[in-house]
Amino acid sequence: MAYDRYVAICDPLCYMERMSKGICVQLVIGAWAISFFHALLNTVFTFKLHFCGPNQINHFSCELPPLLQLACTETLARQMVLLTSVLIFGSSSFLLTLISYIHIISTILRIQSVEGWRKAFSTCSYRLIVVGLFYLTGFLQYTKLSLVSSVVLGEMFCIQYSIITPMLNLIIYILKNKEVNTAIDKKFQKFKFLK
Repeated sequence: MAYDRYVAICDPLCYMERMSKGICVQLVIGAWAISFFHALLNTVFTFKLHFCGPNQINHFSCELPPLLQLACTETLARQMVLLTSVLIFGSSSFLLTLISYIHIISTILRIQSVEGWRKAFSTCSYRLIVVGLFYLTGFLQYTKLSLVSSVVLGEMFCIQYSIITPMLNLIIYILKNKEVNTAIDKKFQKFKFLK
């Protein structure tokens, strides 16, 4: 998404060329490959865990940090692998997104018209907020900083980055769609007599 926005704002005349079907396929395959490698790396390191105590995870989903808390064996090496992979994969993804948005913002600041400024910032600001929420809550969840030691906070962060953020993203895309806005306007015109 960040690359799509970058090309659309910073180089709009070459958008169709730079966001061709082949490029989109490469971006998707790259994201899947990195996700698969990250999941495989963390799964392989959990195969030798032994569980002898309670077998219920006190969480909404079966994620690695709460699973490691149930293990009877030493998990320090696995926690280090998890932390390292989160920092490498998460920070590299975050930095690429941040760099693209820095380019977008610098391009927006060079726009002369107020209308162009407003339109460009309205396109990017919501997505930037959603991306920031996603990375912040995911980072806090997986690094388990002392400020998120509570189970309730961990569950709230999990809900935020796994459910609310994708829903916000969907809502943003839907509300930015002209056809959807036209359909919503037509539906609400029936209620204009109530004003």
